[in-house]
Parts: sequence; structure tokens; C-alpha cells
Amino acid sequence: MAAPTLHTTIQGTGWIEVICGCMYSGKTEELIRRLRRAQLARQKVMIFKHALDTRYDHDKIVSHNEQSLASIAVKHASEISDLAADAQVVGIDEAQFFTGELVSVAENLANDGKRVIIAGLDQDFRGEPFQPIPQLLAAAEYITKTLAICMVCGNPADRTQRITRHPERVVVGGREIYEARCRRCYVHPGE
Repeated sequence: MAAPTLHTTIQGTGWIEVICGCMYSGKTEELIRRLRRAQLARQKVMIFKHALDTRYDHDKIVSHNEQSLASIAVKHASEISDLAADAQVVGIDEAQFFTGELVSVAENLANDGKRVIIAGLDQDFRGEPFQPIPQLLAAAEYITKTLAICMVCGNPADRTQRITRHPERVVVGGREIYEARCRRCYVHPGE
């Protein structure tokens, strides 16, 4: 039997897809593209985001280029399990806002035969792995790393530069707080 493609769900078979990268790399845009294709295929799709993400809308996942899909905002990954019970495809945006509990939730959903598509930052503004993405990458069948364009030199960018002096790890914001940077142009906040 051939391996399932990213666009079909074989009855009873589930899997995890992770889309990761830096800010402005098109993670949410790719998540929306995949979820729209599933909707067009008349699959039952449920979409979730963390309640912290209120940048563009409280009840939608929204890409930086203003594509959007209706979603449910939750505070804890455990809420997703019950809400997605009837779904065939489960989309989760901004995974870095969730705790490690998201990993077991995603595993359980996939084990229940669901296609689980998760997007999130793989590194924080310090260039350190952003949990729970590393564990999700280890559990995923499919991984997509997206790159942005460096806002300094135009090279491919895989880092998120915080351009303000907030010391907290999680600061929700957009272009007023973050830029995409390449390896050469990224400045570690301790320097």
C-alpha cells in the first residue's frame, strides 16, 4: 500500500503534519492552504488557536497577508480533544503558545484516525528551540520548514529578531516587535 499523500485521509489512518519556521515565513498561510483544501474535499475540519493570539482576530486564524479561517480559541491543549471529536482534520495554529500537553493531544488525535496539522515557531527570539515544537517534530510524519525573507539583506531568513526590549519569552505582536532575519543579520539579544 502506498503512503498517504498530504491531501487525503485514509479511513482509520491518522498522522501529524508540522509547519514550522520564523515569523513572516508563511506558516499560517500554509496551514490555511492545507485546511482549505480539506474543506474543499468535504472533510470535517476543526481549527484551533491559543487564546493568547489576539493580534488580528479573536475567532479566526489570520496570516500576516490577511488570509483567514474561522477558529476556536482555547487556553489549554486538552480542550481540543473534546471539541475535535467529530473532526477528520484538525488544524492548530501558534503551537508555541501551548504547553507540552499539545504533543500528547496531537498524538491521541492522530491515533484516533485524524489528520492533525500544526503550525508554530520553531525558535524563540533568542534562537532557542521553542517548546513544544521540537517534540512535535519528533512525533510528526510530515514536516515543513518555511523560510522568510531577511528584512535587512533579503537573504532567506530562519530567525525571529525581536526589535524591542521585552525580556519575556512570549510577547504577542507583529511588525512593531519582530523582524525576520537571516543567520548573518540576526543579532542575539545578549549581544
